[in-house]
Amino acid sequence: MMEKAIGNYQLEICSNSVASAIEAEQGGATRIEFCQNLENGGTTPSFGQLQLVRELVNIGVHVLIRPRGGDFLYTETEILEMIADIQLCKELGIDGVVIGILNADGTVDKVNTLRLVETARPMRVTFHRAFDRVEDPFQALEDVIELGIDRILTSGLQNSALAGAPLLKQLVQQANGRVVIMPGAGVDAVNIVHILEQTGAVAIHSSAKELHVSKMRFNQSQVNGMDEAQWMSSKEKVHQMVDLLKSL
Repeated sequence: MMEKAIGNYQLEICSNSVASAIEAEQGGATRIEFCQNLENGGTTPSFGQLQLVRELVNIGVHVLIRPRGGDFLYTETEILEMIADIQLCKELGIDGVVIGILNADGTVDKVNTLRLVETARPMRVTFHRAFDRVEDPFQALEDVIELGIDRILTSGLQNSALAGAPLLKQLVQQANGRVVIMPGAGVDAVNIVHILEQTGAVAIHSSAKELHVSKMRFNQSQVNGMDEAQWMSSKEKVHQMVDLLKSL
């Protein structure tokens, strides 16, 4: 699908449901990173979600390929699961996938990441925030470039892209157009312009999320849980960032 530029920039929205993806499109996003279980860092959506988002969303859809929460050191069985999910995305006409595998020593697992990249083509490929758990970001950058990956989502090895801006700037300069460095983590309308200006990045990532409480009128007070508020992308928050990007 078309991934429209917003002036000179691209805005990717992390959407954890079909409803969130629709909100992101209505707000003017370039594309979505589609996942579920955002509360645990995001995992791969179900078949039904993938099928429906492809039918209902007309901007770029890039799917998170992550079989579980936790670290990015995967077993062979988990890698085979990721390969199967990538093949399904390709069959459904998804535009891209978002992946990341590390070795136990904090280096990029080039052997297994390449297996995923080769399975994914001709879809676009992003290396996700597994990058923020590497030991040497400058070597990891070269490894990702060597693998032919299109984009790296990173907070600059900090808890937020704002805090990681100094390293993000260095990564943008080192990449020199060989791969897109896309800041993400804690990006909102308050700081998006500052992060872009400080880093020199031309693509940026945000969840633009807000908390939605349960609409249940009946409350079973004897049972704990199963009524938690849920995160959802907000078209108003997306639109605020789109307007700021248009002004740059």
